[in-house]
Formats: sequence, C-alpha cells, structure tokens
Amino acid sequence: MAPQKNALIVGASRGLGLGLVETFLQRGWRVTATQRSRSPGLAALTSDALTVETADIDDDHAVAALHDRLAGQSFDLIFVVAGVATQAHEPLHLVPREVAAQVYLTNAVSPVRFAETFLDRLAPNGLVAFMSSILGSVGLNESGGWETYRASKAALNTLVRSFEIRHREAGFGVLLLHPGWVRTEMGGADADIDVATSVTGMVDVIEGQLGRTSTAYLDYTGKTLDW
Repeated sequence: MAPQKNALIVGASRGLGLGLVETFLQRGWRVTATQRSRSPGLAALTSDALTVETADIDDDHAVAALHDRLAGQSFDLIFVVAGVATQAHEPLHLVPREVAAQVYLTNAVSPVRFAETFLDRLAPNGLVAFMSSILGSVGLNESGGWETYRASKAALNTLVRSFEIRHREAGFGVLLLHPGWVRTEMGGADADIDVATSVTGMVDVIEGQLGRTSTAYLDYTGKTLDW
C-alpha cells in the first residue's frame, strides 16, 4: 500500500480552499488546513486526517509561529490558496493606493514569502502550488477589467517563476493554477462552474503533477495557459 499523502492547504476557510480540503480528504490524503479566523466550514468537517491551524499569510510572525507548530511534518503538497479581490471591479485610478498595495501584498508577495518559509517542510519531489488565475495572463488579456486583481496575479506568476528558478536545483515541482470562473463569493452567481467541478479538476491536475520538477501554469482541466 502506498504511503498516505500529506497536504498543507493555506487559506481554506471557505470556497475553493474548503472544497480542496474536502476533496483531498475524500481521496485519502492527510490535510493540514489554515484559516485566518475561525471557519465554520472547517469546523464542520469531522476527519481524523484533518488538522486545522490559524494563520494570516500577511503576518510574518503568524507564519513563523505556524512553521514552528508544524515542526517535524513533511508535506507532499503545499498549496497557497489565500487571496483577495478588494474593489476588483473598479479601474486602477479609482482604487485607493493603500487598497491596491494590499491586494498586491496578499496575492503576490505573501504567497511566495510563505512558500520560502515552508520549503524545509516540503517532502522530496514534492509540489508547491499557488492559486493563480487566467486573469494573471498578460497574453490573454483582451477584455480589460479587474485591473488591480489582474496585476496582482500577473505579479504572482512572475514572482513564482523567479522563485522556481532560484530553487531549480532543489528538485521540486511548482504549479500555478487557474480554478476556472467559479460560483463563489469572489466569482459570483453567474460564473461558469461550481466549486465541486473546479476543485475536482484541480486535484486531478495536482495528483498528475506530483513528482515532476518543472514549472507549469495550468487551468483546472490541465490546459496550459499563456503567460
């Protein structure tokens, strides 16, 4: 029997993060899920394979404390899901500078800083994944809109490419994932797909990428996206 896989899902209090936790548990993984504050959705899950931790990825002290609490653990997957879309529908010049800066920090800077902190918790041939978006693709931007959010995800993609290059000799995989346009609080009621469709596809993609040491920018169906 193959050893049980172990995942760290960062930002799992609701929506896609919570759906990913549920799907990995259903597939027999052990999961450590983080929440920024108490999540009723995570609290409702009853599984001996689930551990819930609290940490805000924008708080370096909280991330360091989480790193200490997880000492001795090894994860086959570290997936940073956490992100925000504050005032995403407004054009850049109407978004206060401090709001735009916070979107950039939460969506681009903090995920990579988190990954750097937790690399010593990654199992050999493990996978580091980041929740990106097709909106982060510069080449595919033909409609505009969502300007600060697009910019933050494009920045994430760029920073993750540099992160992978910096650690290329370490022998782990790096994945940027677009979940699709999903009916969540962020995606809205008119989105194309439901959470179950998105997370099932993303977990299929992740399990297919395990053991690979390349960098990929894929959607939830496994399609390669244009940077």
